[in-house]
Amino acid sequence: MRIARHPLLTAVVIGCYLLAVIAGMLALVDSVGAVVLFLLWCVHGVLLIAPIRRLGARESSAGAALFIVLTSAVCVYVASVARDDLTLQQRGDQVTATVVKEWLDPAQGRKGRHSHYALERQDGTRVRGPEMERTSDAYDVGQVLTVIEDPEGELRPQTPGQADATGETLGAGALALAGIGAVAWMTWRGSVAAKRRDDGEPSGSVRKVYKIAARNHATLPEQEEELREALRAFPADRRGYIKVPPEHYPDISQQRAARIAWEMGLRAEAVGNRGSWRFGETVVEEVPHE
Repeated sequence: MRIARHPLLTAVVIGCYLLAVIAGMLALVDSVGAVVLFLLWCVHGVLLIAPIRRLGARESSAGAALFIVLTSAVCVYVASVARDDLTLQQRGDQVTATVVKEWLDPAQGRKGRHSHYALERQDGTRVRGPEMERTSDAYDVGQVLTVIEDPEGELRPQTPGQADATGETLGAGALALAGIGAVAWMTWRGSVAAKRRDDGEPSGSVRKVYKIAARNHATLPEQEEELREALRAFPADRRGYIKVPPEHYPDISQQRAARIAWEMGLRAEAVGNRGSWRFGETVVEEVPHE
């Protein structure tokens, strides 16, 4: 997987894609089943991994994609609740109703049991829409309430306080920003990783100067074999790292060195090298290998 030449542009494209997915899933959430939604979210996560890896911080791409998918899914759920509340506010009518029946959800292990209320208007007719639902036992049979009724009978009646969508709207916006923030975080991590790779890899001019000054005329295959011998022979320090001077291998990039070490059961350290390449069985942050 190659790193994007313009990571900021890639990040903007990922952000726009994320917002488009949230909008699309919000449009589908009431028209398709839970299984279809789950499969669509899985596809969304798989499609996210590749562009996030191109930002450069490859070792965290799967975790970032999972975080973005989870925040997006919760965002869609919260936004759908806010949408229903806003719809009820816009087209609903306030009526005075009496609680005529109350019941709880069937017990399912430790799952919370919601309370349901059947409502009737003062003239004895049933309030349109499904029964009113609350997460707690808030009302009693015979209690008189002011509720907002959906004239089309699609949405549950709610009290004016329940139908306030401010909290849900802010929550959905915060979750969408969290997903965008994860993209920004991965972009920053990719830039840091790229800088570390650049700092640890000699430039082309430095390689040429060293080869001339040291009269090192070894070919690339010969340098690779020398690196393998060094990894086999050099002793590890007290922290378990094998330190190798990169200038001894002027034609080998750090990514190629990481690949060679990986073939030998080692990992290349990406941080704190201070002019050396460090290899060990475990590292703080691994250099992506070719």
